Amino acid sequence: MTINVVTSNNDLASRADQVRARANWMRRRLLAMIVKAGQGHPGGDLSATDILATLYFDVLRIDPSRPDAPDRDRFVMSKGHCTGALYSALAARGFFPEAELDTYLQPESRLNGHPNRVYLPGVETNTGPLGHGFPVAVGIAIAGQIDRADYRVFALTGDGELQEGSMWEAAMLAGHRGLGRLTVIVDRNRLQQGARTEDTNALEPLAGKWRAFGWEVEEVDGHDVTALLTAFDAAAEPRDRPRVIIANTAKGHGVSFMRDQAGWHHGVPSAAQFAQAIEELEAEMAS
Repeated sequence: MTINVVTSNNDLASRADQVRARANWMRRRLLAMIVKAGQGHPGGDLSATDILATLYFDVLRIDPSRPDAPDRDRFVMSKGHCTGALYSALAARGFFPEAELDTYLQPESRLNGHPNRVYLPGVETNTGPLGHGFPVAVGIAIAGQIDRADYRVFALTGDGELQEGSMWEAAMLAGHRGLGRLTVIVDRNRLQQGARTEDTNALEPLAGKWRAFGWEVEEVDGHDVTALLTAFDAAAEPRDRPRVIIANTAKGHGVSFMRDQAGWHHGVPSAAQFAQAIEELEAEMAS
């Protein structure tokens, strides 16, 4: 698979086309990684891909040659089990060679099931246990506020993850401190391991909960790249409150037999299923 180079362009339609191409490549690449590894979380990877592609190829101010630059934007992958999508974005963005993706989940590979900043450039903090990443992002944003730093902080959470109490403690603190340079994206695919979120521990009214904690709230179609870009453009405006983008997505998006199926929270496509998935994604790219 070839990575195409994305060039900067201020035209929204051109920006969206370039991000869509990246997202399609990421979907094909992460499925190949999961098949080779014999394990993974394809459902959540695929629901988050458009969000991650938008962040890494349009929004985040980062330099792969200087992954620890003090003025970089910070991104925390709070739903840390979805590393197929994260690693494909990091490789395509240039943080490590694309060929290394073939070592995904292999012994002694840097590409663990959960991201580890000790091993891999571009990983801001170790995540995996749900409910931990977003609170760390709040702490990073507080540090930036104290230092009067210019960097922005972004965190991607799963919706099932929002059933953790630590998430709402962090949300309350962020609202109290007016962390205007913090943006959280909720991957609202409405499925968690084994069941729907609303059947497990209901989250609705989700937007109202965030507003009650002092956050600006925007809801978008999480697979509409133009809508995502517009939401992130708005989030870049100066403000005195943190912002949450509730991205309505579908687990397994882009692959017909995986879409909105709890059973694909984790799992490995068969050879025939993989071939079908790639065929569908290539047809989407050609359309």
